[in-house]
Amino acid sequence: MSRKRRSTARSVSLLAVAATVLSVAAAAPPALVAPASAAPPSAPAPGTPPVKVPVATGWGGAVASVDADASAAGVEVLRKGGNAVDAAVAVAAALGVTEPYSAGIGGGGYFVYYDAKSRSVHTVDGRETAPASADANLFVENGKAIPFEEGMTSGRSVGTPGTPATWQTALDSWGSKPLRKLLEPAERLARDGFTVDSTFRSQTAGNEGRFRDFPATAELFLPGGQLPAVGSTFKNPDLARTYEKIGREGVGALYKGPLARDIVNTVQHPPVRAGATRVVRSGDLTENDLAGYDTLRRKPTKVSYRGLDVYGMPPSSSGGTSVGEALNILETTDLSRASDARYLHRFIEASRIAFADRGRWVGDPAFEDVPVQGLLSQRFADSRACLIRDDAALTSPLAPGDPRHPAPCATGGKAAPTTYEGENTTHLTVADKWGNVVAYTLTIESTGGSGITVPGRGFLLNNELTDFSFTPADPAVHDPNLPGPGKRPRSSISPTIVLDKSGRPVLALGSPGGATIITTVLQTLTGVLDRGLPLVDAIAAPRASQRNQATTELEPALWNSPLRAELEALGHGFRQNPEIGAATGVQRLPDGRWLAAAEKERRGGGSAMVVRPTP
Repeated sequence: MSRKRRSTARSVSLLAVAATVLSVAAAAPPALVAPASAAPPSAPAPGTPPVKVPVATGWGGAVASVDADASAAGVEVLRKGGNAVDAAVAVAAALGVTEPYSAGIGGGGYFVYYDAKSRSVHTVDGRETAPASADANLFVENGKAIPFEEGMTSGRSVGTPGTPATWQTALDSWGSKPLRKLLEPAERLARDGFTVDSTFRSQTAGNEGRFRDFPATAELFLPGGQLPAVGSTFKNPDLARTYEKIGREGVGALYKGPLARDIVNTVQHPPVRAGATRVVRSGDLTENDLAGYDTLRRKPTKVSYRGLDVYGMPPSSSGGTSVGEALNILETTDLSRASDARYLHRFIEASRIAFADRGRWVGDPAFEDVPVQGLLSQRFADSRACLIRDDAALTSPLAPGDPRHPAPCATGGKAAPTTYEGENTTHLTVADKWGNVVAYTLTIESTGGSGITVPGRGFLLNNELTDFSFTPADPAVHDPNLPGPGKRPRSSISPTIVLDKSGRPVLALGSPGGATIITTVLQTLTGVLDRGLPLVDAIAAPRASQRNQATTELEPALWNSPLRAELEALGHGFRQNPEIGAATGVQRLPDGRWLAAAEKERRGGGSAMVVRPTP
């Protein structure tokens, strides 16, 4: 047993980043990592569009998200005396305007909160739920799983939204401002419009075919029948009115009454364009499903790593258990002194093992006996870490271990491949002047969700139920993620907060990216905590993602690196992925200032802001 002890041009090419990121940095305590650059102005003057910058440092609180308008909304709340929870809700609502293909009130997510006064971490599970009528054959017809695209673009895939309820739960528990006030920046943004960038246009273009099949979606997102032009102003007056209604009446307006009836009617009778040839299945979501929705306050996951406490999101998400298990596996390897190839090898293998175990054991704990403590135990991690060899790669699918009965190098059953999970979501991270921190990931699942807009309401509905396994990956292996009545589909969302042993925050982060969220968070954490990288550089680092699959995904900089050949010599197989994740984070510096960090390039670059910037 071991001892526990997101448009800004990039200043360097990805290849240069790869060389910098994967070099061995001098070991230094994570709290002493310095900002990578001087902070720019933190927020725009009135009437001036905000500028995207990937890193900002200063006092009074910090916000990092993929979008400058959204980050500015959060800073506005902090400047007016709101706390981190208030600001997070304002940022999330703004992202529902500017990032409508990734998030919004038609979706759900997971909220992790650090309370500075009590030095404790809390979570809110705002995951969407299946209708009460759902069973294991939700996506099965004539004995076969329906095609994924037909499941995704349908009422069948829509789960009961959890995002508005998450906002209210968080505000009731830890907020200081009324929801009505916090929705005002987003309402204003929806009414007056935001500037279309290349990412918004490209995501619209990628969905153009299916958007045209739903009149309400086409009217909103293809104005005048055309793709929105880069630099044009995009307005969503329907969403502004919806936000105003929710602000005035409370989030219950989405779960009961006319708005709830509009959602149910849209799911049960998807409004498809006359003459469309697309197969669009109806769903069974009812008003009772909406009225009965509840968020859940859950105990966070926790592991110790390098003398720090790492908190995450427990099941129904697999993020906390998978990141935690992988960190435990890596605990006994000195990654600060490892060569570039050995660091990547060990990171890939720990990810592979954690995904093998996630696939067998993690599902909605209301339906599955999830051995959370076993998955997070160092004893189990050690029993799995001994599978890793420095001279040869493991092969996938790898069989799971049994966290209930850990045995060295043993597996606990038959291997099964990892099932598919969509890759679009958004993440925000916020800290306030009191030291409270929020890491919040929210989603409507695939880019554009179900593709179905609620007519007259201005938001897309999720396709979150496609996160369930349509059928077992292997009939001989128990699958804890099959659909069920009221069940939450398994997620990879991984909002993470790291504390020192005195209970003070060190950093917080998260990412979109479906199942790649787990590996993105893990790689970013080890980049800072082990490789000594500034947070913004750890976020910018070219990524690898292994999810118990035959090949590991590599971004182009690693694909084109000599490191690939070194790893292939060990037996690793690779495939390219042009972009993995889009992380944001905040870090507390030794002098008490906050550093906010976001992507330099992915998704057109992210937006980091602080209330009072300093160099």
